[in-house]
Amino acid sequence: MTPRDREIAEGSLLLSSLRRPVLDGLLGSARVRNVQRNGTIFLQGEQATAIFIVLEGWVKLYRIAPSGAEAVVGVFTRGRSFGEAVAFRNDTYPVSSQAVTDCRVLRIEAAQFLRLIEDTPGMATAILAATFTHLHALVAQVEGLKARTGAQRVAEFLLELTDCAEGACEVTLPYDKALIAGRLGMKPESLSRAFSKLRDHGVTIKQNRAAIRDVGILRDYAEDDPASPWVR
Repeated sequence: MTPRDREIAEGSLLLSSLRRPVLDGLLGSARVRNVQRNGTIFLQGEQATAIFIVLEGWVKLYRIAPSGAEAVVGVFTRGRSFGEAVAFRNDTYPVSSQAVTDCRVLRIEAAQFLRLIEDTPGMATAILAATFTHLHALVAQVEGLKARTGAQRVAEFLLELTDCAEGACEVTLPYDKALIAGRLGMKPESLSRAFSKLRDHGVTIKQNRAAIRDVGILRDYAEDDPASPWVR
């Protein structure tokens, strides 16, 4: 584990509230895993024995429906953890995990974490905080699917990527458009239509780059209530 790896892990929501001795004990037994793009981290139905923190790159969680269709549950990047809830219950993973890009993940054995919880009850707060964050993200995802148009969901996605508070900005799409569509609950053809619609709001897509003419205008569009024309 490099000093940068440790810095990212210590800054994650799962570990950031832990005291130094506890961190040292936990990270001392953790292992870094390099995973190539499209590599599997774990499969749906496998015994959940570990928790993971993304150190570099992007990881997706997905389920395969009985029909064979893939449903993207979440996409995680640097500093985000996943697998906590089921690993602590000694359950099976309800989703599969795959590297979207070449990535590095930190594997922490759940048994080690549970032993430390017994000795340090305050660690439970960290687990609850991480679990709440995942739940909040899922609630926001459901809300977006129900309360936002496809183009608005794409606008919100682009705004999450930008580090500009206002004015013009350019962002790089972090992974392919098929996965973006899956994450946003859309079909690829619907994503293409959404990109086209966003041209009217100052967004130009060229390959994996998105140029935003004005972040404030795009934010106003993303936050606008689609039902507002019906209630004015």
